[in-house]
Amino acid sequence: MSITIYPVTPDFVAEIGDVDLTRLGDAHVAAIKQAFWKYAVLVFPEQDLTPDQHLAFAEKFGPVEADRVLDPKVNPHRLSMSFADISNLTPEGKIWGEDSRQRMYKAGNRLWHTDSSFKYRPGLCSLLYSRTVAPVGGHTEFADQRAAYDALPPATKAKLEGLIAEHSIATSRRRSGFANFTADEGKRLPPVPQLLVRTIPENGRKSLYVASHAGRIFGMPDAEGRALIDELLAHTSQRQFVYTHRWRAKDLVMWDNRCTLHRGTDYDDLRWVRDMHRATVSDVANTCEQAGIAIPA
Repeated sequence: MSITIYPVTPDFVAEIGDVDLTRLGDAHVAAIKQAFWKYAVLVFPEQDLTPDQHLAFAEKFGPVEADRVLDPKVNPHRLSMSFADISNLTPEGKIWGEDSRQRMYKAGNRLWHTDSSFKYRPGLCSLLYSRTVAPVGGHTEFADQRAAYDALPPATKAKLEGLIAEHSIATSRRRSGFANFTADEGKRLPPVPQLLVRTIPENGRKSLYVASHAGRIFGMPDAEGRALIDELLAHTSQRQFVYTHRWRAKDLVMWDNRCTLHRGTDYDDLRWVRDMHRATVSDVANTCEQAGIAIPA
């Protein structure tokens, strides 16, 4: 049986039915990829996935990241290093405390961002699987950076062409109030350059590539570059470009990090368990390298 596709809008977000992600044939994978390049966010309800099955599906899109931001010697990791732990749980499976370092660090996930843009080789797509969801709150919002680019005036598009922004995890975490990276964590995560506008090769659509990780724009005074980044974030997160996902247990949601923003919404994280596992697939190269643009010193 072929998969069924239920678009939320004509070009952004679709629910996928009649598919078991643990039993995929080549035709299923090809159809899922075609839907993904078109809709950028896919929702697969009622999937029973082991961690290995989750990773096996992710690997159909490329290599899965295994490097984590926080040093596991300082903050022990609850899951395999192939997963980002999108939960409010300690390694012992208890709800974290109010002053937990993990809690303070993960507050940055409530800012608009795209996964791993702060890595030289950024994220291509992320696949987030829900095991336990909060009964209220804890949604995820997604913004379509392709549609946001399309809506810009021609003069703004011309201004943005070829601009390069500097992305750093420290930038977004300072914005959310977290600054106590260890010396080792700081050395492992230097700022990286990324294009401000990129083209998605599978469909030829241009997209903004902006995030809370972006701190300055090369060739601009810092204040002017910061103002432009903030302006583009505000533009992209307007309601007409945003889909809000209300999680159900056993949902797997995957999104294209190259052309979407996302953020988590508030929930009572000191009361309700929210247990989700995310695998992120690396892109083929740095955005500047992909476009053949010289990387600034």
